[in-house]
Amino acid sequence: MRMYDVIEHKRNGGELSDEEIRFFVDGYSSGEIPDYQASALCMAIYYQGMTERETASLTMDMVRSGDVVDLSGIDGVKVDKHSTGGVGDKTSLAVAPIVASLGVRMAKMSGRGLGHTGGTLDKLESIPGLSCDIDGARFEEIVRTVGVAIVGQTGNLVPADKKLYALRDVTATVDSLPLIASSIMSKKIAAGSDKILLDVKCGSGAFMKTVDDAIALAKSMVSIGEHVGRTTVALITDMGRPLGNCIGNALEVSEAVATLRGEGPRDLTDVCVELAGNLLFLAGRGELDACRLLARGQIANGEGLAKLKEMVAAQGGDASVLDDCASRLVEPRLSRELRATRDGHLFSMDTERCGMASVALGAGRARKEDAIDHSAGIVLAKKTGDSLVEGDLLATLFAADEGLLDEGERVFRDALDIRDEPPAAPPLFHARVSCEGVERTDA
Repeated sequence: MRMYDVIEHKRNGGELSDEEIRFFVDGYSSGEIPDYQASALCMAIYYQGMTERETASLTMDMVRSGDVVDLSGIDGVKVDKHSTGGVGDKTSLAVAPIVASLGVRMAKMSGRGLGHTGGTLDKLESIPGLSCDIDGARFEEIVRTVGVAIVGQTGNLVPADKKLYALRDVTATVDSLPLIASSIMSKKIAAGSDKILLDVKCGSGAFMKTVDDAIALAKSMVSIGEHVGRTTVALITDMGRPLGNCIGNALEVSEAVATLRGEGPRDLTDVCVELAGNLLFLAGRGELDACRLLARGQIANGEGLAKLKEMVAAQGGDASVLDDCASRLVEPRLSRELRATRDGHLFSMDTERCGMASVALGAGRARKEDAIDHSAGIVLAKKTGDSLVEGDLLATLFAADEGLLDEGERVFRDALDIRDEPPAAPPLFHARVSCEGVERTDA
């Protein structure tokens, strides 16, 4: 078999065989297939697409390129959740302990922030002492004894995806639906859980800008999961405005803790309940409405927060700081209040720009090697749809010096669209995608 023929086959609109896909993945992973041929195939896939079978085959060959986590020694159903990324998205910090507090094992491998999107690992590591760099044996032990662990990718998981993503990143082929879907699902499948819930974001702060595009991606990923025997459901949730009121690592941990106390913002609480309810449903804990009630109950009775503290302690963190986040978690920083310069309504927020404002303040990284300031960030006082009077507080910025505050303010103000008329109320939830089809919830 020649790589030239594989490229030509896909370029001409053909459906690649399992053997052709395996030849490509194995050859590129080993270095036998050069970057220029791999990039040619990625571009052919970008234009010609892939069938469900091709995408599933590509996914599983990438899974087999490295280690696969074996969670079979842990009793019960193991569930996992993946978000496609957004601004202020700290849902895992609340959802994972809620689910685990009801006896459902949650073995979660998460990532770090890059660009305008925040990373769950960076948020957790704002807790003193907590480590997300945990080996596979300790990871499984925590999941077995505590019921939940959130760690970085361990071992040699999906090396083919790492190499292929780096190539796609510099060849303008990142936004290929089958390549996105196989990249995400290969990591989720390799992580070993039985059931997978996908939180596919759409809007100005998400990779998928429209609901239709988000549904198309969700359908592809659900198809992959079901094709390889993993029950998979996707929710399409809104990222046309930041989720919650806090953007930034320690600030978002504090807001997640407040949510588990029943004191969080309504939008964040509702999304956390919906995600937790769907995970409980996938784990067989009852009908979906009953599972939503179970999730809310774990907030009301404090057991979700207790489980978060237990997980933090198991990962080496000082859980006592969660009792007083304001004074013990968020270090003192320079702050600046931003106020409205006119009457009107906050018509929209460019959520990606809000995320970039947080990066400018020091809370994120433009490159993987950049250091971050865990205490930097933004606390929103107004969000899309709110009415404004000149002088109203819009947000408070936190950073280490005045220069960072200047740049953060410039980027943040550029993200706001203030008009005389109010906008239509945007929905939090757009659709639920499963093997049974697409259920639109925003109609």
